[in-house]
Amino acid sequence: MYQVVEMYGDNEPWWFFEDWRQDIRKETVFATIEEAKQFYTQEWVRLSKNYPQHSGKQNFLSAFWSDSDERWCEECDDYLQQYTGLALLKDYQAVTETSDGQLYEDMHPTKKIRCCQLFSQHHAV
Repeated sequence: MYQVVEMYGDNEPWWFFEDWRQDIRKETVFATIEEAKQFYTQEWVRLSKNYPQHSGKQNFLSAFWSDSDERWCEECDDYLQQYTGLALLKDYQAVTETSDGQLYEDMHPTKKIRCCQLFSQHHAV
């Protein structure tokens, strides 16, 4: 199954930190990649009209943001940019289209640690 998910949080959607699914606020499921790509494109157009900043990867992962949308992070002692992420996934894994139109899944480490967590773990003595 293919999913198109919209996320909101501190990280762009391509990071896939351990708890990334907690940032999902909308999910639509598709049986075919063609349906998922069509919906992803529609959502990308909608979000790009609502946000002044955006960035993306070739593997159907995009981030949208406004510079003024930040939250204070106690652990970091700094403001963190908030992103609306859009991702087309297969079984919750990133997919990439090759030049011949075939899809292959990106390999992602199963566990990534945020900088804040590293800081907290290092100073939790």
